[in-house]
Amino acid sequence: MSEHPGDHLYRDLTLYLLARFALVAVVAAVLVLFGVPLLVALAVGLVVGLPVGLLLLRPLNARVTAGLAARNEHRARERARLRAELRGEDRRDTE
Repeated sequence: MSEHPGDHLYRDLTLYLLARFALVAVVAAVLVLFGVPLLVALAVGLVVGLPVGLLLLRPLNARVTAGLAARNEHRARERARLRAELRGEDRRDTE
């Protein structure tokens, strides 16, 4: 298994975006079936589907947020290590 919580960030982010777009498409398709013109159905699908996606996809959103936080934390640690190395500090002595 993976050791880092952000290892599946790209997979989770892709799933989240595809699910949000699918929700917009489903709303638009239902409206088109009821005789609403396609452009209007897409506009209403965006207006209705994206906020509803925030509610329905909350667990996936939480995983994406946790992955982004873990990635940012790792990048901050790596940046601090590189800056210490550029200053000539040996971080192994302090650990």
